Amino acid sequence: MSSRCALKSSVGVGGVNDETEEEPFWKSRNVVTGYEQEKKVDLSRKKLKALPEDVLGDTNVVQLDLDRNKLKTLVGIEKLRNLRCLILSKNEFSVFPQEISLLQNLEKLYLNQNKLPVIPEGIFNQLHHLRLLKLSLNRLQDLPGDLGQCSELQYINVSHNLLKEIPVSLLELRNLEELYLEDNKLQKLPPKLFENKALQKFSAARNPLSEPPDEICAGGLKQIRSYFSQISTSEADYIKRVKTMFLGCSMAGKSTLCRSLKQQQAVAVDLKDRTIGIEITETQVKDFRFHFWDFAGQEEYYLTHHVFITPQALVILVINLASYQKEDPNSFKKDVAFWINNILMRVPDSVVLPVGTHVDKCPSLEVMMAKKADIEKRIQQMMKKMKENIQLRMENFSEKNDAELFFDQSNKLNSLMNCDLQVLDLVPIDCTNIKEIKSLQNRILEIVQNKEIFPSIEKKLPYLYKMVESTITDLPIQKEIPEHGIVPLGELLDKLNENGGFKKLMEDDLKDILRYLHRIGIIMWYEEISTLAKTIFVKPSFLITLFKASLKCFHSHLMDCFIPSMIVRHDLVEQLEKIPKAVLVGERALEKDVHKWIRQYRSNAILDHKAVSALVKHLLQQVSSDGEDDILEEITGNREQKGKLFNLLEHFEICLAMKPHTSLNPNAKAFEPGRRWAYMNYHSNGAYLFPSNLRNAISMEIWKNDNEDDVRVLVYFLPEVPEGFFPRLIIRTCSLFSPHWVGFQTCLVVSNSIKLLIKEKHEEDQFMEIRCRRPRDTDLHSTWVLILAIISKLKKLSEQWPGLYYSIRSPCRTKNCHEDFPWPDQDGLSDYMDM
Repeated sequence: MSSRCALKSSVGVGGVNDETEEEPFWKSRNVVTGYEQEKKVDLSRKKLKALPEDVLGDTNVVQLDLDRNKLKTLVGIEKLRNLRCLILSKNEFSVFPQEISLLQNLEKLYLNQNKLPVIPEGIFNQLHHLRLLKLSLNRLQDLPGDLGQCSELQYINVSHNLLKEIPVSLLELRNLEELYLEDNKLQKLPPKLFENKALQKFSAARNPLSEPPDEICAGGLKQIRSYFSQISTSEADYIKRVKTMFLGCSMAGKSTLCRSLKQQQAVAVDLKDRTIGIEITETQVKDFRFHFWDFAGQEEYYLTHHVFITPQALVILVINLASYQKEDPNSFKKDVAFWINNILMRVPDSVVLPVGTHVDKCPSLEVMMAKKADIEKRIQQMMKKMKENIQLRMENFSEKNDAELFFDQSNKLNSLMNCDLQVLDLVPIDCTNIKEIKSLQNRILEIVQNKEIFPSIEKKLPYLYKMVESTITDLPIQKEIPEHGIVPLGELLDKLNENGGFKKLMEDDLKDILRYLHRIGIIMWYEEISTLAKTIFVKPSFLITLFKASLKCFHSHLMDCFIPSMIVRHDLVEQLEKIPKAVLVGERALEKDVHKWIRQYRSNAILDHKAVSALVKHLLQQVSSDGEDDILEEITGNREQKGKLFNLLEHFEICLAMKPHTSLNPNAKAFEPGRRWAYMNYHSNGAYLFPSNLRNAISMEIWKNDNEDDVRVLVYFLPEVPEGFFPRLIIRTCSLFSPHWVGFQTCLVVSNSIKLLIKEKHEEDQFMEIRCRRPRDTDLHSTWVLILAIISKLKKLSEQWPGLYYSIRSPCRTKNCHEDFPWPDQDGLSDYMDM
């Protein structure tokens, strides 16, 4: 039996509309049980302001769905004395209905997505049979103490509220199996909560946690319990680690600023030494350990930036004041607004410090101060306009006659309205002046020491975490592991136990620590990629040579930003031309093949597998030691097996693998249902398509002209289409459908002879257009299934940008009519997610 009221439904808690874990509720029907007839009544979406008398007079009702109505009170609900499941989600309750306390047979209560600020005492101590309680997306700052008397409670969701501490009543629920606390204001979790052995599922994502740190909570219940176990049996270590990201356009002075702050002196950066991808360095200032992330400013690298913009980080937005033109609106848009929008979409509660560089090249102090004032004024206007746009859209929804159908979209807008992106005052700096560098460093210290800005900067860790991190860092220096730092998991465990000076470390404990170190960027472990699950990159700095052979390695680098950067780089053609003949021979390639690779890349954004492999081998050979050919082969692969590099390229959705057309393999293993099928025919002569670099119009040539009777769906984005969104959508779409054609800002796919075109449009309102030829009557269902499959991919992808809002509209097909019709919330869209 499938139901919203089924307690053991699969749980997903990723988005603001957290209804994804339940299956659609059944319509009104009767169920015969023994001598009585139990009724399950569906009154959702009826615009009800009061409960119907005919329903209240029927004591056989055991299940009542009042989802998406306009209820503020529940007068008369106590008459339904046999009610076991009550769904009141997405109504207008601002006061908790006291009548619920009289429903003493109630087992499941849904009050999510209302406006409840408080729940009074004296309600839950009457609900002795309650097993499921959903209060997410309200305004609760605490839970009543008598909730602890609901001894049969197994599931509670209080996500998206305003809890600052774990309510004591939750600690008394010994049968609680599932607890969801995402998107609150929690800074600490009590150890007692995890002593409850019944608890099987827990999430507190997107809270400013320091005990345990959110990087540990991301590891799930097992790692949280391990954390508290270690804290209770050994001393703790307090670490103030600050992730500081340097963003801005190319040549703004990010690398100069970053290195000057690290070395506490003026450092000049040569043009040829510009950042490739992302460089990460570490420095200690007083009791703060800063991790500086210097992002390349060239447009080619924007594709991967959003992945590494994370919560609880300080973002330094570097702006070239010398080249900034206050008379030119595009200058502000390019140098400032673009970056703030992308930060806002990725982490809506970020802290941004604008820093104006190249002050020494401004004509005068007055000119520089005028530019500073202009930037600050425009930022304020930009943020004000964004709030006004959100407010206007919310009002449009509230004025609709069917406003309840747009509840989720309105709720998303409301959450964006409450986001607290902090853009601080701009700091101008002359990077050739050591006094100004020290002044900026002091300003940064003031910011990170401010508890109102960074409430959880100090993290509490078991001392073992610090010991393991220190030992791992020393292993390459002590020659205990190869210089490249690529080590099997089992070997690393042995080396740590031999050199660590701590009690014997078990593999499960090591995995927990490695997950934490991976999340903060000290080591790299791609546990989720099967071919890399047993490989640890202890020294990712070795892999920076894939991207910039002449770069001096810093203390710590992050492989997952450099792997994409090796391919998606501004000087790729130049690097291909530099591949020596000896490397080409090893790949069974000629000089003319290089010219072909370059032509393919320039015209179709396609890189041959051999081109990628040869390029990587060339860069690695410049710094690798003798006898490390096995590592080169492990990374780049050979003619029989794909290398780890290509696993990473596909994992990060940087490219789309293109397999050559081949005949059937008569020696392939037979498919057996229930058993994994081994893919035998690996092709080293395949290629990779990089949609972000496409400039041709092949998809439009196949599509030809738009027709007036085409089926059209428009998806509008606020504040804009995120950088890298469309290429990733193309990759996910093309992995579903073949054949497909990809061109500049377009993608054409075919399914069951139905053509579907996706376009990215950069106009005043940024949007994407999904267009199909007018279907025959027999193809109508298939056409809409295809459209919904694309939209479901878009919806899933948008979850990577929590500050992004999108709305879907269908334009009127009447000639000369410019109206379009907004789509209501897509409750059933998850049905297409797994396609």
